[in-house]
Amino acid sequence: MVLWALGIAVMIVGAAMIRGPLARSRELEATQANLARYEAWRGGRRSDGDERTGADEMRDQLRSRVRLAAVVIGVGVALIVAGFFVH
Repeated sequence: MVLWALGIAVMIVGAAMIRGPLARSRELEATQANLARYEAWRGGRRSDGDERTGADEMRDQLRSRVRLAAVVIGVGVALIVAGFFVH
């Protein structure tokens, strides 16, 4: 029962960790789509688009945070499953 409770607690922490980066990632995607529509309306980008932007760097950081939160959730699931085997 302790493993189940610990697993649920770890999953809750992981879910709390994942909410922020996912919301910010959705905001970045919406902003990028809006920028793409504007650039298409204006007649295309002035640059060739090969350089990385600050948004690309932030997107990479958000992906790493999401991966970390997914690992935490996975550990919670593993604890719950271990609780079934121990029980």
